[in-house]
Amino acid sequence: MNLSRRSFFLSIIGSLAFTAKKPQVMTINGWIDASKMGKTLIHEHFLVDFIGADKTNTSRWDKEKVIAKVLPYLSEIKEFGVKTVFDCTPNFLGRDVELLKLIAKKSGLLILTNTGYYGAVKNKYLPQWAFSETAEQLAERWIDEFKNGIDGTVIKPGFIKIGVDSGSNLTEIHQKLVKAAGLTHLATGLTICSHTGPAHIAFEEIEILKSIGVSPSAFVWVHAQGENNKAGHTKAARMGTWVSLDGIGWGDFQTYADSIDLMKSNGVLNRLLISHDAGWYKPDEPEGGDFKGYTNIFKELTPLLKQKGFTDADFEQILVRNPAEAFAIRVRKI
Repeated sequence: MNLSRRSFFLSIIGSLAFTAKKPQVMTINGWIDASKMGKTLIHEHFLVDFIGADKTNTSRWDKEKVIAKVLPYLSEIKEFGVKTVFDCTPNFLGRDVELLKLIAKKSGLLILTNTGYYGAVKNKYLPQWAFSETAEQLAERWIDEFKNGIDGTVIKPGFIKIGVDSGSNLTEIHQKLVKAAGLTHLATGLTICSHTGPAHIAFEEIEILKSIGVSPSAFVWVHAQGENNKAGHTKAARMGTWVSLDGIGWGDFQTYADSIDLMKSNGVLNRLLISHDAGWYKPDEPEGGDFKGYTNIFKELTPLLKQKGFTDADFEQILVRNPAEAFAIRVRKI
């Protein structure tokens, strides 16, 4: 990074106030103490638009129709004590912060949104400038959303969401996305969530972040269930990485229960995050298509874990304490 860029980032770091007495997170309605998040689902979606970065825009859906579809499912999870939901739909894939504001108001839930770009699916959801700009320039865009708000609003992101493909290694542009996320973290303290999958890609991302001084504790390995060798989960967790098993909306409950039990046996339950990756109102399908709810953790997975001896304290660790620790905003350096 040249001197002017370095000065730029240092000035931002200096201007941000990380002086709160208690750890805090950024919801779409502003700062709250992380302890107030309560039971949290860290990877869900309300709406996803798969048309592509060059075609998507918020005029493609009726907000009131989306809300009518989503609200009954949010009422369900409130019955299970959920207080906070992370909407992981990235920019250029249907992120609509005004819609999220309305959903938060009508549901009574705390909702967090994200900054960053999604490079998975062979870059279909990347804006054109993502190919030509440097990691520093992309980071400037994401930092600006945290400093000044998203799309002309006062709504700010509570985490970084990027996506990479799961080939033999990271492509050059995906390496750039990871570096941009790291630079954004150093300037904002936002946690980095990366749609990843297999372990070899996750560890490559971790090395890129470490090379610019970012601790693995600032990184969430999203879709870690995509790694068949579950020893990789423990290895990453012992490095400080957050291991996210987050496709529980789609079944395979016994495999999730076994993976979680292994992490507990290996003493790394405190680095585990779980969620459904469910929802998905799709604008191009009649009435938004087949919408998946957010209750499998409570109806299907929890009984299996209780059979394995999981206690209320374990569930408190996984669904309350871990999200609060993972997403409390602060810079985490090596």
